[in-house]
Amino acid sequence: MNAQRLDNLDVLRGLALLWMTAFHFCFDLNQAGYLHQNFYSDPLWTWQRTCILSLFLLCAGAGQALSLHQGQSWARFGRRWLQIALCALLVTAGSALMFPKSFIYFGVLHGMAVMLVIVRLTASWGRWLWPLGAVAIAIAMQSIAARAIDTGAMGTFFNEKWLNWLGLVSVKPITEDYVPLIPWLGVMWWGMAGMQWWLRSTPAKRANCRWLHPLAPVGVLGRWSLSYYMLHQPVLLAGLWVVA
Repeated sequence: MNAQRLDNLDVLRGLALLWMTAFHFCFDLNQAGYLHQNFYSDPLWTWQRTCILSLFLLCAGAGQALSLHQGQSWARFGRRWLQIALCALLVTAGSALMFPKSFIYFGVLHGMAVMLVIVRLTASWGRWLWPLGAVAIAIAMQSIAARAIDTGAMGTFFNEKWLNWLGLVSVKPITEDYVPLIPWLGVMWWGMAGMQWWLRSTPAKRANCRWLHPLAPVGVLGRWSLSYYMLHQPVLLAGLWVVA
């Protein structure tokens, strides 16, 4: 395995972290009254969230393919999974203190904890991951369209909190971060399939992404993505508190 390719993946993950930080800083400024934006419906912000999350999940799927290619054991996978699951619980607890009426019960870390297991178990499905990812995204688009015209196509059954983590909802739940399996599992599947294709390709096709080389220092963030994710908001909020 070419180490430079791993560096490039870390750079992409690091860029996603920086974009996320800028997004959350604007969100915090809005909560503090310094900005006056609607982060829940304005396309300027909702589309940014979609792009940031997509980049994270593509990198997560690609990283899982890379780990399997390098012979990662289930024990090592389990240790990393446990870290993600525990951090997800911390996010739920912290958000419950800040947003008791819209706390995060199935956000990005909760979703990743479930999706990583599914992606690892389905890694051997190979090229089938591409159409499976497309189906997951298509189902989500149909659900969004149904909500837009208020048809209630999915009914109310999947709107219950204990089931809406699947994503088959007719009413979007009230929560600060919502990353259900549908469609986001499809994005992670695409990340897995893309990396598997790259690993199968000829050396000529596996050329390094040279345009990422000047951004190599950003890869440091990518290698510590979970720690950075957990610490960036407390640091931003503490800084705003000091300024205020």
